Amino acid sequence: MNKYTNLAKNTLVFAIGNFGSKILVILLTRLYSNNINPADSSTKELLEITANFLLPIFTFSMSEAVIRYGLDRKYRKKEVFTTSMVLNFIGLILMFLLFPAIRRIPFLNFVDGYSMLLLVYVCTSSIRSICSQFLRARGRVKLYAFDGVLATLTLFLFNVLFISNMKMGVKGFMLSVIFSDACSALFIFFVSDMKRYTGIRYFNKSLARSMMKFAVPLIPTVIMWVITGFSDRLFIRYMKSDIVQLGEESAGIYGYASKIPNLISMISTIFFQAWNMSAIQENRSKDRSKFYEKVYTAYEAILFIASAVLIAGTKVITPLLVSDKKFSEYGDVYVYTPVLVVAVLFMCLDQFLSSIYTATKNTKNSFWTSFVASMANIVLNYFLIPIWGIQGASVATFLSYYLCFWIRIIDARYYIHFRFNGLRSITNTALILLMCLCMAKTPELYGLWLTGLLFLILLINYKALLMTVSKFTNRFRRKNKTVRNVRK
Repeated sequence: MNKYTNLAKNTLVFAIGNFGSKILVILLTRLYSNNINPADSSTKELLEITANFLLPIFTFSMSEAVIRYGLDRKYRKKEVFTTSMVLNFIGLILMFLLFPAIRRIPFLNFVDGYSMLLLVYVCTSSIRSICSQFLRARGRVKLYAFDGVLATLTLFLFNVLFISNMKMGVKGFMLSVIFSDACSALFIFFVSDMKRYTGIRYFNKSLARSMMKFAVPLIPTVIMWVITGFSDRLFIRYMKSDIVQLGEESAGIYGYASKIPNLISMISTIFFQAWNMSAIQENRSKDRSKFYEKVYTAYEAILFIASAVLIAGTKVITPLLVSDKKFSEYGDVYVYTPVLVVAVLFMCLDQFLSSIYTATKNTKNSFWTSFVASMANIVLNYFLIPIWGIQGASVATFLSYYLCFWIRIIDARYYIHFRFNGLRSITNTALILLMCLCMAKTPELYGLWLTGLLFLILLINYKALLMTVSKFTNRFRRKNKTVRNVRK
């Protein structure tokens, strides 16, 4: 199958499989804002981020190694799965042993009362992650997509039970994720007959060393991205300011402001699931540079257009996702959303460029580029949040992701070179930031300004989209013509 057709097919499968689950996630956002106050929402967000912080450290980022080695035909899939699971369990045992010391870190006091739930949360999430990534490595993308829908459906039902009906708040949320991940892992294990790939005899010490060498540099990489989101909320929650209001409620509002930009992240995730597989499979192809160029150009265009549309519709979309009927504080969420939309846009581009490091096994570069971004984020948070409050955190997040983008677009192309239109990228960024300014300042006829800026972004990017769509369409037509000729 042609690589473009394969990428399009996998993207379509993931899109169909994820569409229903993404709608349920939107419904969950309203459920949380109706039942959890801003202060507790901040605790919920911090517990989620803490779990995401612990996951890569104590699982050695094995979920990333599973997809990389599982897709590589040089390695036996039975050895890849069993070896990754053994390493994963060793890491989880270390987590339980070291957690009493972790709890004593001063700014982690929000963990009190949730310690055991947090540990179980990490365990079930790690097992489910390895099982689901191994599905992709086996090429079972349809089952992978179906499991995504099933997992989100069970998450929604458990949330309704524990939060809406039983009024368990943050604990209800933690239990919902635990039960949902456990159900998903069991479903994958039995339906896809994972037992065939499990057995201590398949554990390979040499493969374990190779996987660790690949995955260990990814641990700080993932941690750095977590720190970027973690530091925003911690600074807002604990910093003092005489100029702007900060604290638990502000941190909760910031958390909901990030929900709208996640719509862009959802689109990106669907594509990236397919793209990451193609990047690994096409790593040795002769025309990989051309492949990267065409895919990146279209991907960038889609992200800028989608982000511009989302910013223009922020005031309309926000009330649909975040309810302020019970907690009026959520009424200001839309003010902080536009800059975060742009931040997520560049996070998605950073993620695309990281696929070069994964495909070429240069994961150390993924680490140092994300390290620079996370350190910049912490410094910017320290200076901007006391002055601009929640908006300062949004700007700091955008600037750190933007810095990472320019570092990676220069560095990553040393490994896989592809043409990049820097002028178009800068122009797109300037226009979309002007849209953010319009939303923040709401000048006279700001709706007209937004429409004009949106039109300019569409004008700049539509050709890149049409060229890519045309390429896929032409290949599909040629394929159908060949099939018809064969039948004749």
